[in-house]
Amino acid sequence: MPGFLVEVVDGMEYEVVGGNPGPELVEAIVSLYEAGGWWAETPRARAIIPATVTGSFCFLVARETDGRVVGMARAISDGVSDAYIQDVVVLKECRGRGIGRELVRRVRDYCAERQLEWIGLVAEPGTTPFYEELGFEVLDGYAAMRLAR
Repeated sequence: MPGFLVEVVDGMEYEVVGGNPGPELVEAIVSLYEAGGWWAETPRARAIIPATVTGSFCFLVARETDGRVVGMARAISDGVSDAYIQDVVVLKECRGRGIGRELVRRVRDYCAERQLEWIGLVAEPGTTPFYEELGFEVLDGYAAMRLAR
């Protein structure tokens, strides 16, 4: 299924992915997860990518004019009150061109335009200034946590 809300900014196409991604997009997403250092190949890993895309409140990709996917960001949400932005990554060779900033801005605005009142994220060490420039603030006194396995 093709995406929607496609816009071109500075020669980069930003597309909200709609429906199940095809095999080429799945491989592009795997490459992005690898670039972020978040990928561990398992028998299940590639199989869950389509559900990750379709289960996201917003899954946005950045493509060059030749169609190569160079960045992504997504939001998970109940669609009513809260959203969490995650999996923001741009291929290393494409960083420093404002693509990550545009991805976060667009996902943030997508959520805000749908009246979500609380939009948060967990920032990797050293990235706080990047997110502060986009309107996010550190939640003093709170810590990101995950289930230990």
